[in-house]
Amino acid sequence: MTVCEFIKDKVLRANREYIEHSPEHFDFWEQHIRLVVREALDLADEYGADREIVELGALLHDMALIARVGTRQDHHTNGAIIADRLLTEYGYPDDRKAWVLGCVLHHRSSQYTENIEELCVADADIISHFENIPMCFSTAFKYQRVATASIDEWIRYFEKEWNDLSERTKLRFQPRYSLIMDVLFGAFTDDYRK
Repeated sequence: MTVCEFIKDKVLRANREYIEHSPEHFDFWEQHIRLVVREALDLADEYGADREIVELGALLHDMALIARVGTRQDHHTNGAIIADRLLTEYGYPDDRKAWVLGCVLHHRSSQYTENIEELCVADADIISHFENIPMCFSTAFKYQRVATASIDEWIRYFEKEWNDLSERTKLRFQPRYSLIMDVLFGAFTDDYRK
């Protein structure tokens, strides 16, 4: 079993337990992780990053949320602890493990990334939010407390996500982002930017 298969199996097991025992029965794998993995690997290919490191970082980036360890605010640090334990269990080399842990620690914004692998995971995480709009709205409402009746707050929320992308990925993602914003907010987006 490869390290990626081993980690994917651990993530899927934790995901099944989360679905079964959490009040909302959210499916992290289907609604988020698989989207992040797919997008991260696309970015890794385009940017010349180490695919294995990127795939492991993408698989593990939200492991603390899935395992219900700590809070949403500190899931990146708790996720790195869990990732370290799982990769050690597999026998993954320490030097490569450090790269994966960096991907988990710095996945919340490309502004904090230290290498191309971290950037791929961080940008993929953000792009996945745009690929699953219902999840994005749910997260914004539930955790960010964005008011349901405020178009301005919603536009600012989506623009904050956009601004967390690296400049390189913004160029790549711009056509999709513009289309999403136009579909969601249409004329409101134009009014807001005047």
